[in-house]
Amino acid sequence: MLEPWLLALAAAPVAIWIGLIRFRGGFWRADQFLPEGSAELARWPGVVAVIPARNEAATIGDTVSSLLAQDYPGGLDVIVIDDSSDDGTAQAAGKAGRLTVIAGKPLQSGWTGKLWAVKQGLEAADKMHGDAPFILLTDADILHDPGSVRRLVAKAERDGLDLVSLMVLLRCRGFWERLLIPAFVFFFQKLYPFPWVNDPKRPMAAAAGGCMLARRQALREIGGIEAIQDRLIDDCALAAAIKKRGAIWLGLTDKVESRRPYETLGEVWTMVSRTAFEQLGHSLPALTGACLAMIVTYMVPPLAAVGVLGGGWAGVGFGLVAWAGLMPLAFGPTLRLYRLPAAWALTLPLAAFLYTLMTVTSAVRHWRGEGGAWKGRHYGQAPAADG
Repeated sequence: MLEPWLLALAAAPVAIWIGLIRFRGGFWRADQFLPEGSAELARWPGVVAVIPARNEAATIGDTVSSLLAQDYPGGLDVIVIDDSSDDGTAQAAGKAGRLTVIAGKPLQSGWTGKLWAVKQGLEAADKMHGDAPFILLTDADILHDPGSVRRLVAKAERDGLDLVSLMVLLRCRGFWERLLIPAFVFFFQKLYPFPWVNDPKRPMAAAAGGCMLARRQALREIGGIEAIQDRLIDDCALAAAIKKRGAIWLGLTDKVESRRPYETLGEVWTMVSRTAFEQLGHSLPALTGACLAMIVTYMVPPLAAVGVLGGGWAGVGFGLVAWAGLMPLAFGPTLRLYRLPAAWALTLPLAAFLYTLMTVTSAVRHWRGEGGAWKGRHYGQAPAADG
């Protein structure tokens, strides 16, 4: 006799995917891009690029060179903050051309390393280029195409935006990158639908830390980078603070790229487990709910499709509709951005399973007091027990 609950379990993902596709802001379309073509403004405001760098000798030179080669008609200055590197980051940056390299001060308590470096970069920008209206916060592994700054500034000026951010094209070469990187971008869009982020009438705010152009006045009005000094997910925290007073925009790009490799599963695991539990507010109920949602949405469909869950032919049919029909429909635009075939969408349940385990790992690390470890530092540690 067919168990009704097995059929209901197989059918649930179909309902979930229809709801996501229909009612989640069209996140899956992956259609938020800066306008193409050569933008023109009557006056091009000055921009200061601030790049925090800790042990980034392998990529910092290309990042700086890509900024110095911009076709930007206005003033563009570059400041690199060497955050206690021991691999020659400062020397590699200095070889790229005309820029300012600052030796970072020892990390102060209450700050994350990246934001402490950004603070020092902003202070230097105030002293040396105080009249520049825009600050470009970018990572030390980002390669900007020649029109990058021009497009960012044109978008900000024409639409009156206080923050313009790009989810840069992440490296996607080896097996693990192909399995996990497009899925990561897809999950980020689902969590923060870009059309909702870009709607000034909605409170949702998000940004991608690799490339953020911020209006200097907006940074001052939120209290400076000090307002988010201890936040691990600093890009979204900055976007939330700025959107409370002005408009923001977040989009995709196939022109600005990250050169940071994630060649092994362990490298992706470390990156995600650093902040995943932070995203859930260190809440056990939120962790439980998130894991159950991932299981039902992504893992039940293939299990139902191959008959593992039971539910008869109806269960198999529901599984196939979700796994081979709705998932490829939703994941397809992101796969095209990363030049992967549509059939690659069938791997999404495996990626979701691994990301679920990474999230659990993040919680365990927090409870053990290991915090959000990154480049030899630990943040967000669980409070010590009394007694």
